[in-house]
Amino acid sequence: MTTGATSTSNADVVREAARRRTFAVISHPDAGKSTLTEALALHAQVIAEAGAVHGKSGRRGVVSDWMDMERARGISITSAALQFSYGDAVINLLDTPGHADFSEDTYRVLSAVDSAVMLLDAAKGLEPQTLKLFDVCRHRNIPVITFINKWDRPGRDALELCDELLERIGLQPMPLTWPVGDSGHFRGVLDRRTGELIRYHRTAGGATIAPEERIGAERAAAEEDADWLRACEEAELMAASGGEFDPDQFLTAKATPVLFGAAVLNFGVRHLLDLLVELAPRPAARHDVDERPRALDAPFSAFVFKVQTGMDPAHRDRVAFARVCSGVFERGMVVTNAATGRPFATKYAQQVFGQQRSTLDVAFPGDVIGLVNATALRVGDTLHDGKPAVRFPGLPSFAPAHFAVARAAELSRSKQFRKGVAQLEQEGVIQVLRSDRRGDGAPVFAAVGPMQFEVAAHRLEAEFSCPVRLEHLPYTVVRRLTDPMHRNLVNSAGRSEVLSRSDGVELALFTDRVALNVAQRQYPDLAVEPLIAGTE
Repeated sequence: MTTGATSTSNADVVREAARRRTFAVISHPDAGKSTLTEALALHAQVIAEAGAVHGKSGRRGVVSDWMDMERARGISITSAALQFSYGDAVINLLDTPGHADFSEDTYRVLSAVDSAVMLLDAAKGLEPQTLKLFDVCRHRNIPVITFINKWDRPGRDALELCDELLERIGLQPMPLTWPVGDSGHFRGVLDRRTGELIRYHRTAGGATIAPEERIGAERAAAEEDADWLRACEEAELMAASGGEFDPDQFLTAKATPVLFGAAVLNFGVRHLLDLLVELAPRPAARHDVDERPRALDAPFSAFVFKVQTGMDPAHRDRVAFARVCSGVFERGMVVTNAATGRPFATKYAQQVFGQQRSTLDVAFPGDVIGLVNATALRVGDTLHDGKPAVRFPGLPSFAPAHFAVARAAELSRSKQFRKGVAQLEQEGVIQVLRSDRRGDGAPVFAAVGPMQFEVAAHRLEAEFSCPVRLEHLPYTVVRRLTDPMHRNLVNSAGRSEVLSRSDGVELALFTDRVALNVAQRQYPDLAVEPLIAGTE
């Protein structure tokens, strides 16, 4: 149901969807992900100056890192959405947390994109967190473009880095540019499509767009001599070994275009942005829970992949980020929340650019919309207009690996404590487990990584004026309890207990595998099963 009929035709919806490029940037911590995100925005001319500059004393926070903890530590600990235009395209760029402790947030973001940019450090190549994130992309068949960053610093050999992509993750590299000069002695790149040298010129601190100079092959050979000859020979070697560009291989996630650059200097960034506009997949029909494709021009539908509070400290409002899957969104629509069957008014809809927000009137498939004061929405909810109802698959919870009892440091702040814990749970900042034995005053925080505890404690104190005490629990083995009648068996087995999650799942926690084995020998019929690695 809506507040009024839309004047946008089905053809308009399909045409607007084709303009969208919705992608995430994934990487290991410190590979330069937030710097690249900001450099892309700089090249699209939506910001005048990049936020990251050389030197710790002169560092400013980037647009996508808006939390004070992010600015203090210089790492991304929450995802961020940035929308901007580039030529005729509309870019929806989702910056993801690089730290492994926030994999759950990254997984949710990857559910909302059509492609990804995998950022590699030229000195380190594929790192553990990058591998984990790529596995998610592979599982979801998300096409990946690889950007090998920090070529202005000493690093590994370009051929070695490309070989690693094929050998370790089975992804055929298809270089579209090739570095001229070893890492640390960056002379520019060979544009394999034109055969030209693209030479970049530094700007002060890399804060503004780096000028580019295109040089023909003959002049490049004369000026760069051995470096140019080597680049041409290595590029030809890559082509002969299966590295010729094939768009179908890219779109089916079997191969990856590769670019070289230095995001902090804005070298190679425009090439990446142009490539995304040219090659990245457009929004397509998304399958609902019954595996039926939802056509782009079907009535409006979207799913919530993130809920965030505290982006505006002056108001502490709550924003639900939703990916539009079909139809046209118009601010003021009254849509249905498929999870509850209840109407939801969209009066306060915003376009998000990091922490900055502006009123959004219309959005199309592929866009990310921010719904403000959306207290009724949770991660995984589907919104739709009209009938019949549609529901997209929910987002799974990761298997927690760390546990701590949380208590308000001051009893007088108990009300604020309960309110804050409920909010963090709804946002998915941390999983909250409860039991009758512990009571509401001492919930158990469950996390994928220990830094989630720091974020939860920081936000409870900063946003709710409620310092907390955390008592870490010794549990290391988690199982799903499949028969609630066996709850007392686990609780009485020793070195174990059962805690309930808000979605109704009951988790049996054991101090170690020995404790689990003892419980299973003591109670042979104990109904527990492993959680799937990574997600449930």
